[in-house]
Amino acid sequence: MTIESFVSHLKTHAELPLLFVLPDGGFIPAHFHITEVGHVKKNFIDCGGTRRSTESCLLQTWVADDTEHRLVAGRLAMIFGKAGEVLPHQDLPVEIEYEDFSVSQFRVVGAQAEEGRLTFQLGLKHTDCLAKELCLPGVCGPAPTVNLLGCAPGSGCC
Repeated sequence: MTIESFVSHLKTHAELPLLFVLPDGGFIPAHFHITEVGHVKKNFIDCGGTRRSTESCLLQTWVADDTEHRLVAGRLAMIFGKAGEVLPHQDLPVEIEYEDFSVSQFRVVGAQAEEGRLTFQLGLKHTDCLAKELCLPGVCGPAPTVNLLGCAPGSGCC
């Protein structure tokens, strides 16, 4: 879900408390705080030697001991209004960072107003090889030979 769509849901249901549903069906505790709204940009080179870049809007959640606290959609929309100067455009995907036993990041994949709250469904992020055609046997031809002394794009060593 993009920032534009996410904020639209927040503004449409400004009075409703927020709930984030984890991919396994559990919930981020309802008394969470949003401590950061940020623009995350990652520049990297994949194992095939291609330069790549990804960007997202990351919301960091924090669960404190104030179990009566509830963040309503309108308040988060106001926080987004203040974060506009660090967010380059509204088409960035929104991700949620949550710490349970480890820090995890989740994609926002859906939203629904139900039972007196605005619920956002979170989805998993996955790793992937971005240069399969260079590294995986049988994808685009015969299996590459592995060079144990050095690694170069197209060598199949990744």
